[in-house]
Amino acid sequence: MKFISRICLLVCVAAGLAFGLPQDSKTASSPSANPPMVTIEGLVRDIACPIENSAATATNFNLQCALDCAKRGSPLIILTKAGRMYFPISSSMPDVDQHQKLMPYIGKYVQVTGTLYERGGTRAIAISQIKILKNVHLNSNAQ
Repeated sequence: MKFISRICLLVCVAAGLAFGLPQDSKTASSPSANPPMVTIEGLVRDIACPIENSAATATNFNLQCALDCAKRGSPLIILTKAGRMYFPISSSMPDVDQHQKLMPYIGKYVQVTGTLYERGGTRAIAISQIKILKNVHLNSNAQ
């Protein structure tokens, strides 16, 4: 009976591996040892509207809504033209809130350089440099 139980257990484990079921692993959950420095371009804005409204893009958005949401404390992101969202984080641990630092950039299309962190499809960037790109056409009165 023990032999059959062990065989069943081995079959279940093998099936889990074959079908790509998630495994617990220290390397899978730990951050990259050497996160890359990257430069991205995108719109600084609140997170709510692009999540709830698929028509909101990095160049077509409602500026007043983005400002109102940001002023009320909605988390801020950088939204790229490809629709990727990057959460600004600090380069220190414990993390330091980036909200007030980014408020002057709400509704601005920017170029950001910093350290990229990714986990489970979520992207965060520890910003080391930010500059406004004035040559990007923005439709900021969209509804």
